[in-house]
Amino acid sequence: MLLVRGRWGGKDERMTNTPGIDATVPPSGTGCAECLEAGGWWFHLRRCAQCGHIGCCDSSPSQHASAHSAETGHPIVRSFEPGEDWFWHYGESQYYDGPELAPPASRPETQPVPGGNVPTDWQSKLHR
Repeated sequence: MLLVRGRWGGKDERMTNTPGIDATVPPSGTGCAECLEAGGWWFHLRRCAQCGHIGCCDSSPSQHASAHSAETGHPIVRSFEPGEDWFWHYGESQYYDGPELAPPASRPETQPVPGGNVPTDWQSKLHR
């Protein structure tokens, strides 16, 4: 069971048995898998809590993290940004606290934001 973010203020061991979370699976890489393959770019990164797929956020032009969730049925992502540990459940449109996942917990802090093959007019291409 996930805990609604901010409601209890801390982590809870019960969350390690939550359907849609496999805390043992490492992330698929340090950037959006599809953007890297296609020569694209991303704003922020999200990590599938079930299979470790790294995809770009919904503000990014291609929104690969939510597309991955829709295609696979994997409902939960965790931020893959340094200093962020929140989880998002796409089906419930809700933030949660959750367990520690296999390292690394985020993209490298030295990796630029946005990342990938970033165009000079990138800010005009964000989804808001």
